[in-house]
Amino acid sequence: MAINFAPHEVKLNLKNRTKLKTFIKDLFAREGQGLKNLQYVFCTDEYLLQINQEFLQHDTLTDIVTFELGEDPDVTEGEVYISIDRVKENAMKFNVAEEQELHRVIFHGALHLCGYKDKTKDQSVLMREKENECLELYFG
Repeated sequence: MAINFAPHEVKLNLKNRTKLKTFIKDLFAREGQGLKNLQYVFCTDEYLLQINQEFLQHDTLTDIVTFELGEDPDVTEGEVYISIDRVKENAMKFNVAEEQELHRVIFHGALHLCGYKDKTKDQSVLMREKENECLELYFG
């Protein structure tokens, strides 16, 4: 089981990587989802917009795009792309620390790969509850 954090043309200040990897593995275990390989790619708005356009045919800025690459629905092999530009802007917009917003988005991607959606209002409410639960468990 491997979890990797890869900056792509951005400066990334991600503290306690070992603790975070352990937490993500535990998150998958709590959700009953297997985990084989997970790659987080931290990038710019421009790079993520290109991915959004090319693979999802969405022409909008977003903070995260998540891909499940494996064939077994019970075992995740995924990639999560996170725009550091969006994380910084959203931290200011919602008046939270950048570190907290970055972790919210990291957990958001993991939760997507565990089967949580956020297309409807009810799904979004549940996703936000799960994100908050993760933040509370992680930061205490």
